[in-house]
Amino acid sequence: MKRLVAVLMGIAFVTGTVGAAVAQTPTTTTDKKPADTKMEKAAKKPATKTAVGTVKSASPDSLVVAGKEKGKETEWTFALDDKTKVKKAGKESMAKDIAPGDKVTVRYMDHEGKATAMNVSVSGGSMKKADSGKPAAEKK
Repeated sequence: MKRLVAVLMGIAFVTGTVGAAVAQTPTTTTDKKPADTKMEKAAKKPATKTAVGTVKSASPDSLVVAGKEKGKETEWTFALDDKTKVKKAGKESMAKDIAPGDKVTVRYMDHEGKATAMNVSVSGGSMKKADSGKPAAEKK
C-alpha cells in the first residue's frame, strides 16, 4: 500500500512538473500573430496624399487640378463621391461650388487604381482674382 501511494505521488509530481514547463514555454505562432495583424492592416490601409493646384475643370463626380509635384508641372484627376468633404472659404460647401480657376488643396488616396478625393479645400477664390496685382511676367 505504501508503494502504491509512493508511485501515485511520483506520477502526480512528474505530471505537474511537465505541465508547468509546457505552460511557461512561449509559442512562436501566438507571439507573431498580433504583430502580423497590425502589419497587414497598415499594408491594406492606403496612405493619404496631398495635391495643391488650380482647378481646370470640375463636375459633381470628378475634379481636374493642375499643379506641381516634385518641381514638375502635373495634372491630377480626382474622383469625388458622397464621402468627399468640400470647404470653400472655410465653410462647408458642395462639389458644384468648385469652379475652374479656384486654388485648391486636395487630400486624396489611391483606391482601386484611381485617386479619390477625401477633402477639397478651396482657398480665396480663383487664381485670376488673386493674380490681378502681379505684373504680366510673373503670371503663369
